[in-house]
Amino acid sequence: MRAKSQTAVAAGWTAGQWGVTMTRPRTPDESAGSTTDLEQADDHALVAAFLAGRREAFDVIVTRHRRTMYQLCYRFMGNHEDASDAAQDAFVRAFRGLPRFKNESALSTWLYRVGVNTCLNRVTGRRPDMEPLDARDRPDPATRDPLVEVVRSETSRSVRRAIRRLPPKQRATLVLRVYQELTHAEIARILGSSVGAVKANFFHALGNLRRLLKP
Repeated sequence: MRAKSQTAVAAGWTAGQWGVTMTRPRTPDESAGSTTDLEQADDHALVAAFLAGRREAFDVIVTRHRRTMYQLCYRFMGNHEDASDAAQDAFVRAFRGLPRFKNESALSTWLYRVGVNTCLNRVTGRRPDMEPLDARDRPDPATRDPLVEVVRSETSRSVRRAIRRLPPKQRATLVLRVYQELTHAEIARILGSSVGAVKANFFHALGNLRRLLKP
């Protein structure tokens, strides 16, 4: 394991098939049978159980959301190793930040935010300023642009390489809109921006991809 993942190791987590698995020794109160009721609980109940001191509730959260988290990180980072590290670190951040989760949004939305911010922090280089665009009256490109289907199908490595060359916010918006199929409003909540800014980022992302993929 690389040095940059040592914080995760210290917290008791290591990379697994989908990014994160719990490896710390279980206490007598955290036997396999003790999680049966938690496995049937919804996310809201899992958060409540975790905040009440049942740390095994977070194991269930990881099991339930690790595949989505890994896929999000893979689409953003572009390779398995970086995606596993990012997913691992995202769950460590979630573990530490869950006491501040206020249930004002779905847990999945909050985890998306943690994952995206983790990936954004890992992207090196200066983020270019976005050129202004009034997207209020512009049609949603996802409903009519054939490039969206090409990106979603990922028929070539050139598509993945092109996505990795996008500015960070454009890349995050594209991944959440095309692969995770979230609405503009959901993406705006995750990125902490306006719906208009999300539409602008998505529009520019498609334009940049078209230029990058041009023969």
